[in-house]
Amino acid sequence: MIELTSIQYLPGKRIVEHYGLVQGSTIRAKHLGRDLMASLKNLVGGELKGYTELLSEARAEATSRMVKQAERFGANAVINVRYATSSVAQGAAELFAYGTAVKVEPE
Repeated sequence: MIELTSIQYLPGKRIVEHYGLVQGSTIRAKHLGRDLMASLKNLVGGELKGYTELLSEARAEATSRMVKQAERFGANAVINVRYATSSVAQGAAELFAYGTAVKVEPE
């Protein structure tokens, strides 16, 4: 199992191999039903649950792809994990996960 962290090290472990940047991404389009509900919600306020779910699914997919790449390198951890989003077309956005693949051992 790959350990993930947003910091530059894993407490109690030392980095013994450095494999470099790993990444995963997914591009998701808005759903017509979600857009309709979001438009209605904008009138009364509140959380846009359809979009929250969409982004949660996108984060999970991008993270999974990043982890698979790290496993191919032989890593057992990804440090300094970050997420970014960008619009790639009207109604579609990319969610990008990246970090540094390493091998760690207990200190």
